[in-house]
Amino acid sequence: MTLFGTIDTSLYEEQIRDKVRTLVAEMRNIVSIPEPEVFTSDPVHYRMRAEFLVFHEGERLRFCMTDVSDGVKKRVFIDHFDPGSELMNFFMPLIADLISGNPVLQKRLFDIDFLTSLSGQTLITLTYHKKLTVEWESAARELLRKLRETGRHVNLIGRAAKQKIVMDEDFVWETLKVNGKEFHYQQVDNSFTQPNGHVAEKMLSWVQNITRGIPGDLLELYCGNGNFSIALAENFEKVLATEISKTSVKSAQLNIARNNVENLKILRMSAEEFTEAMNKVRSFRRLEESGVDLDSYECHTVLVDPPRAGLDEGTLKMIQKYDHIVYVSCNPATLMENLRILSETHGVEKLAFFDQFPYTPHVETVVLLSRGK
Repeated sequence: MTLFGTIDTSLYEEQIRDKVRTLVAEMRNIVSIPEPEVFTSDPVHYRMRAEFLVFHEGERLRFCMTDVSDGVKKRVFIDHFDPGSELMNFFMPLIADLISGNPVLQKRLFDIDFLTSLSGQTLITLTYHKKLTVEWESAARELLRKLRETGRHVNLIGRAAKQKIVMDEDFVWETLKVNGKEFHYQQVDNSFTQPNGHVAEKMLSWVQNITRGIPGDLLELYCGNGNFSIALAENFEKVLATEISKTSVKSAQLNIARNNVENLKILRMSAEEFTEAMNKVRSFRRLEESGVDLDSYECHTVLVDPPRAGLDEGTLKMIQKYDHIVYVSCNPATLMENLRILSETHGVEKLAFFDQFPYTPHVETVVLLSRGK
């Protein structure tokens, strides 16, 4: 089915059942797996962020998306977006009405992004094919004033080539409930965040539960804004996490302080660089500047949440040295490839599917691998 406008929620149970069945069959061709746990999504209003193209119908602004379901690109106009959060759907018609007929704000506008949070905050980004002027900024300030008359927490960003104008803040604060405890995360414009807030809560709770009682320290690669490492810190003596994005590392440091976590350190390093450091191939000034002595950590567990391309060969070999591996994957294809190698030393102890992306073939998969299982 296509995800434009209204969703037929009667198809939800069938779609999650079908893709879980397919993934289980594919995984069993590669490794021995236990019966998976399956965590469902809300059938509507589950996406916290979305991006829309803009179509100008005279003075009227309309949201649209591109449908390629039958192999041919087609423009689809939408007035509401069932996958999007309730906040997103609240602001969509309002901002369309406020911009329509305003030449300063409407001219050359081609894209509108929404980033929302379960805690009730919204960030709207307007992207243009023109330079943003002082006149535009004045009009945008007035637009933001009208959006805030709704009583909602909302901020606005304007983007153009080599330009970014921020109206007050370029982030939202998200609050996720993990096994009854609240964790707070700064989520920044144009940085990776989990798209499905309620499923993210379920995923953090599950990983927190399966790692509880494992001795020693935790290493996390690809930690982003500290999403997993902050929630898992209470399960371990110490946590060391790495991330290459400057923006994400900055947010992670802020999130560590906001959540009063004292046993977690974040390094700005790629997984490949960290592997070189662990194997003592070369030294890194960033380790010294951070006051991190890798030899002082006794990590028996490693968590990886790689991009869709999966793990490189060097990192795969490095993480095989750990007793326990928590692998979070948004791409079943690369997960399967990586499991072929990891299964040489580890077995799948626990498996869960999280329906981050309802009504699509995609599903977030988390496996716990243990040595000798």
